[in-house]
Parts: sequence; C-alpha cells; structure tokens
Amino acid sequence: MPDSFPPGSAGLVVPEVHRFDSPLELSCGRSLPAFELVVETYGELNAARSNAVLICHALSGHHHAAGFHGSEDARPGWWDHYIGPGKPIDTETFYVVCLNNIGGCHGSTGPRSLNPETGRPWGKHFPPLRVRDWVKSQALLADRLGIEQWAAVVGGSLGGMNAMRWAVEHPERVRHCLVIASAMKLTAQNIAFNEIARRAIRSDPDFRDGDFAEQGVVPRNGLALARMVGHVTYLSDALMGLRFGRELRSGSLQRGFEAPVQFAVESYLHHQGEKFAEDFDANTYILITKMLDYFDFARDYGDDPVRAFSRAQARFLVVAFSSDWRFAPERSREIVRALVAANRDVSHACIESDMGHDAFLLPNSRYEALFRAYMGRVAGTC
Repeated sequence: MPDSFPPGSAGLVVPEVHRFDSPLELSCGRSLPAFELVVETYGELNAARSNAVLICHALSGHHHAAGFHGSEDARPGWWDHYIGPGKPIDTETFYVVCLNNIGGCHGSTGPRSLNPETGRPWGKHFPPLRVRDWVKSQALLADRLGIEQWAAVVGGSLGGMNAMRWAVEHPERVRHCLVIASAMKLTAQNIAFNEIARRAIRSDPDFRDGDFAEQGVVPRNGLALARMVGHVTYLSDALMGLRFGRELRSGSLQRGFEAPVQFAVESYLHHQGEKFAEDFDANTYILITKMLDYFDFARDYGDDPVRAFSRAQARFLVVAFSSDWRFAPERSREIVRALVAANRDVSHACIESDMGHDAFLLPNSRYEALFRAYMGRVAGTC
C-alpha cells in the first residue's frame, strides 16, 4: 500500500463478498444453486438512495475499479483515472458500485469455484452465460444494497453491452446509461479474433480439455498468446508506433550478431501475456469471449434495435474513439441512430484519439471533459 495516495484517489478500498443462497436461473436453462459476488464501493449512498452508479467491467476487468488495495505491489484500479474525489465519476457525489461478475475469476462464482454438487472446480462445466445473466445478478445485488434505481449504469466495451441490457431489461431502474466504445453486436472480424484466442488456449497441452485445475496445471502459454492477440487488437498502429517504433530491446541487426534480435514491442507483448497468465483463468476467458460473441442486443426484439430501445426510459451518452478499430465509431453511430428513431434522449461524441480501443481506459482531456460534464448532469438528478 502506498504511504500516501495521489490526489483524487479513492484511497484504500476493501472488497466485500456478497453471497446469495437462492438459485439463479440462467438464460441457458440451467441454474447456479447459489453464488457469490465480490464487490467494491466508493463514496456514500445518500439518504434518498438516489446517487448510486454501477460500473460494468469488460472482458478482463473485475471489481477493483478505483483506489488501492493493501498489498505490497498495490496498483490502482483499472478505471482509477475516472473514479475518485473530484474525478468525472466523483465519489464525493456518487455512491459507486463495481463488481466482479459471475463467470469471472477474481473471487466471484465462476469456473475456478467449487461446484457444490460435485465438490470439484466447475472448470469447463460452468454454465454458459449471457449478458442478461449478469444483469440479473447485478439486480439482486442492487436489491441487497437497497438501490431501487441507478443514477447511472456505465460501461465500456462488453461493459457497454451490459449497460444497454440494463436499460431495456429494467427500464424503471436506470436514469442514465453511458455506453462507451461498444456495439449492439460483434462484427464477424471480432468473433474471428476471439476464436483465434480461444484456439490458442485450447491448443496448449496444459489446457487438458478444460480440466487443468483438477490436474494442478495452468495453460500459461495459451493464455499468454490469447492475451497477446487481444492486446494487439485493443491498440492502434499509431499508439504502438509512438510507444515502440522499431526500437530494439536486445540483440543487434549488424551482421554477425550473437544474441537473437528482440524488438521492444515483442518484449512488451511477452510481458503483458505472462502477467495475464499469472492471474486469469483460461475457462473464464473462453466463457466470457463466448458471451461477447453471442451478444445481440436486438435479437429478442425481432432484430429491431428501435423496438428494443423503445423500452428504455433512461437518457443515454454514447461515446466512441476515432482510432478504435475493434469497436469502430460506426458501431456507436448505429446505437445512436436506433436511439433517435426510438425517440430516446441521447448525447453522442466521437473522441479524437490515437489510443485504439483502450482509449476508454486512458487519460484524454477531451474525453475527461465530456465525461465530467455528463456526470454533472447525472448529479443534478440525485
């Protein structure tokens, strides 16, 4: 834990575990007999219980969105740039809730958890999930916390899909919906990238057909390769050029070199892959990328997104980033066109950025100003 926290930090945060003992019926027709959610909260719930904001994480995200834990290698939460006192999601104004969703691997019930019926890890046998299953479990958490209506539900990427699903599944419980760098469904190219990553994991001899946990091994190489593939798609060519160019990390291009040549970008990707393989679960990666692939916002509404959004009562902010080719600005414009046709209140911006899909996580003055202004609008409804 740092000796002192940076300005605007949520400070020391301690996760809580919420256990639900009633069965959770899932979209696939199966159920979880009970489940646990690991949750972090920042700020205080006001007397009217009207200032709660739900943060929905993306593929590799979790409950630790802001502040610091009390460990020696403490790192700030994954959205620490935007959550904290005086930040766009101001914890002096809002009561902010972020959880590790079911299916995750950071303490909530998922493939690493024990199946109570067998006493063994769920592993590959964990039920397939849909985003509406996340919404259902989050609604139970809201009930537990005494939150009848969210001031805002906020999410980027897969989290944006989660936010949109909230707005139509529980329209009376969402006042504002912020959809950032997201889409109503994945493109074929996105599905293809996800399948390459899953193939990398399954091809690792230590994957053991998904039973690696019981056999005491981890498919580290497959997980690392999956992360490397994903990470390249989250960045832009301009950002990679700016960070690494063709800089050498080791070796020499001179004739007669002895050590193998390694570019800085190669070293960076290896580091990211190895770090990811240390704490992420392979079955969770497969499970959640399948959730992404299967998500189709309008499928249950006759493939008509206007009909789907007509259910919503929330006001919307939809944000895209110019260099994001994984969730391109056109995907956000599709959301906006459907919202306008459904006569919903929507604000939209495409932020100039050379940071690719990861731009929604990174500092950007224009993005921060927009985010801050809109959350000020949300604060006015609390």
